[in-house]
Amino acid sequence: MTPAHFTFSATFILGLMGLAFHRTHLLSALLCLEGMMLSLFLALSLWTLQTETTIFSTAPLLLLAFSACEASTGLALLVATARTHGTDHLQNLNLLQC
Repeated sequence: MTPAHFTFSATFILGLMGLAFHRTHLLSALLCLEGMMLSLFLALSLWTLQTETTIFSTAPLLLLAFSACEASTGLALLVATARTHGTDHLQNLNLLQC
């Protein structure tokens, strides 16, 4: 395994572990998701540079666009949650309440 592969794998796994184990605030969950998406973007960018194909050259940009949409949706949910519940603690959010 090359150092670049190890770096991207470790970054993705650390983001996944942060998402799984530190579920207290919605903002920390969103930051873990963003870190995972950025590690995938860098890995996909380097993969397309290594293969030197023009077919997959737009894939990193498409992934970055989806990541930006995910981040904006997450921040909108964060603002809506903070306004309705007064906090961003995930334990205060109950999906069964109307």
